[in-house]
This record gives sequence, structure tokens and C-alpha cells, in this order.
Amino acid sequence: MSEPNSVIEYRTIPPDKTEFFRLFETTGWNEEYRLSPDRLHEAVLASWHTVSAYAAGRLVGFGRMICDGVVHALILDMIVLPEYQGKGIGTGILSRLVERCMQSSIRDIQLFSAKGRAGFYEKNGFSRRPEDAPGMQIKCRT
Repeated sequence: MSEPNSVIEYRTIPPDKTEFFRLFETTGWNEEYRLSPDRLHEAVLASWHTVSAYAAGRLVGFGRMICDGVVHALILDMIVLPEYQGKGIGTGILSRLVERCMQSSIRDIQLFSAKGRAGFYEKNGFSRRPEDAPGMQIKCRT
């Protein structure tokens, strides 16, 4: 097992399906989504851009974006293994995702923030949407 103080390597190719599934499972999100490794991998491969963080060859963090390539981008699935949190890995992933948008002159970057994590994104330049701002959602069940 790699140590939380290992040098971090960032890659922009999607991670291995099994390795990513293990990382995703640490969030508890799959209790609701109930995704198989294959379906989750399919979603990752459909992303516009991904950033994976590795410590001694082990996947310890991940983030991805879906984007129209011109106007809107949405950051999703920002995950850092609990024992690696607070070491700058999430910031490293997020800054690389935002930089990719800047390189493509994307005008609007939004993201989903896990409950209780908004402060992390605010420290990294994001702001909360006003209560009266546009935006709604519908939860689909399959």
C-alpha cells in the first residue's frame, strides 16, 4: 500500500475500470446509483476530460468533466481517498480540470459538490449559486 505522503502523479487518461470502481465505492455514492464497474467505466469514458491522481502507482484521486466544448462544463466525481485528503490532491485535480476549460475558452464551469464539501471549492475560486439562481434537477430511477 502506498503512503499518504508519496509523490503524486497526475494523468489525463481514464483510470482502470476496477481501480476506479474501488475508489468510487469509498464515497458511498453507489448506494444510490447502484452502478456496476462496467456502467461506471462507460460514464468515465464519455467524459470530456478526466484527471487521475496516483501515489506509487495506486489510484488515490479522480475528477472528471462533461462539456459541450464551447460554453458549459460540469465537474463531477471529485474523489480523493480519505487517507489522502488534506494533502493538496483535490486541489491538484480541480486546478487541472479548470485549466483545461481555460485552454478551450469555456465560459461557464459548474460542479456538483458533495454535502459538506462546498468550502473546499470556495477556497479554490468557486462560489455558491444564489438561492434564486436558475437550475433545477430531477432524479431518475432505473
